[in-house]
Amino acid sequence: MKYPKGSRQSHYTSLSNKQSYKTNDAFANRGMTLEKEIVESNNYYLESGKAVIHKKPTPVQVVQVDYPKRSAAVIKEAYYQKPSTTDFNGIYKGKHLDFEAKETKNKQSLPLTNIHPHQVKHMKRIEQHGGISFLIIRFTIKDETYLLPLEPLLVVWEQQELGGRKSLSYPFIKEHGYLIPFQLQAKVDYLSIIDDVYINGGD
Repeated sequence: MKYPKGSRQSHYTSLSNKQSYKTNDAFANRGMTLEKEIVESNNYYLESGKAVIHKKPTPVQVVQVDYPKRSAAVIKEAYYQKPSTTDFNGIYKGKHLDFEAKETKNKQSLPLTNIHPHQVKHMKRIEQHGGISFLIIRFTIKDETYLLPLEPLLVVWEQQELGGRKSLSYPFIKEHGYLIPFQLQAKVDYLSIIDDVYINGGD
């Protein structure tokens, strides 16, 4: 994996190498959910011509529909057709991006039960085919949002099957992830991290 400023390091970079990603305390407790902020950021990326990234629709099987008015329909019963993969995907600078967004009120960890095996399997397949897959994790109480690459996630994921911890700890995410900056137009400016870690940091 390539890291910012073109340097190549082990899977686990020290926090000192990522101090450039700072949030502004003036924007604390903004009140918008992580998913909505990502959608808003994606809209900015689209309108400014930077990237085409969208939230994936969840396939739903409609079972019962009522028509209280001739011009309106109300869905009364519906079921998810199959488990969803990840929340967002799209294209940026010729690279396929595919990622999941998670928000937690826990101060110290994100439980792995929030991530499903079929999602991890999907993310691994994306990277096997040359795409970029990652998690965006927000600690709402701390008002900090991180991009965690797939590789360190897989380390913890595999260790849990061997009796390891069942969560991604805040110190682990802080050490191996990247603090996403807040921008007025792109409230979750994750593409700045993608540039430094995956694109500009590449050969």
